[in-house]
Amino acid sequence: MVEADLERAEERAEAGEMKIVELEEELRVVGNNLKSLEVSEEKALQREDSYEEQIRVMTTRLKEAETRAEFAERSVQKLQKEVDRLEDELVAEKEKCKALTEEMESTLQDIQSM
Repeated sequence: MVEADLERAEERAEAGEMKIVELEEELRVVGNNLKSLEVSEEKALQREDSYEEQIRVMTTRLKEAETRAEFAERSVQKLQKEVDRLEDELVAEKEKCKALTEEMESTLQDIQSM
C-alpha cells in the first residue's frame, strides 16, 4: 500500500511537472504575444500622431483654399459688374454714334438738296 501511494504520488508529481512545463511554454507564448502587441501599439500610436498632423495640415490648407475661393468669387462679381457697366456704356456709345451718323447723313442730304 505504501508503495502504491508512493507510485501514485510520483505519477502526480510527474503530471504536475509536465503541467508546469506546459504552463511555462504558454506563459512564454503569451509574453511574446504581449511584446508583439506592445510593438504594434507603439506603431499604431505613431501612425495616429502622423494622421493627426496630416489632418491639421490639411485643415489649414482647406481654410486657406476657402479664403482664396471667397476672395476669387468676390473678385469675379466685381469684374462682372465692371463688364456689365462697360457693355452698357458700349451700347450707349454705339447708339450715340448711330445717332450722329444719321444726323450727319441728314445734314449732308440737306446741304446737297440746297
